[in-house]
Amino acid sequence: MTAHPQPTGLVTDSKTLRWALAAFATGVTVVTVGGPTPHGMTANSFTAVSLDPPLALVCVGRDAMMHGALTEAGQFGVSVLAAAQEPVARYFADRRRPLGREQFEFAEWQPGSRTGSPLLVGAIAHFECELWQAYDGGDHSIFIGRLVALDRNADDALVFVDGQFRQLERAHSGATT
Repeated sequence: MTAHPQPTGLVTDSKTLRWALAAFATGVTVVTVGGPTPHGMTANSFTAVSLDPPLALVCVGRDAMMHGALTEAGQFGVSVLAAAQEPVARYFADRRRPLGREQFEFAEWQPGSRTGSPLLVGAIAHFECELWQAYDGGDHSIFIGRLVALDRNADDALVFVDGQFRQLERAHSGATT
């Protein structure tokens, strides 16, 4: 039997908070920056902010290499991973992977048309953003990007919930045409 923290109604420590937040299923992305020293990281803290102007955000830990890389680059790419891309998510979450261009030898990618940020082939969606604003978010920074390019493919999504990767399949209606 797995022991879980007992709910108290109070946020008492980061372990309890992480356990409660794990109930919220999220998509899985790889956030990237290009340039002379490209970098990528797995992130599930990506979401839309506004349709007009078109804005999206990603939260990055202040101690993550991506924090400095994104701040310096001033633009970023986001690849929303497909169900079959769990190995890619794990790879870009591993702090022991190679750095720079070498880290992108693991997965096929193409440079974004507007930012040059590496975009992963096989992802179900790509977004390219120019950094619009950054805000203090405690131990993270909240980077808001203005969307400058996007594309979408029809495939099933990779999700993360309760500390595990899962595949989310689109519901298929029984209707025939």
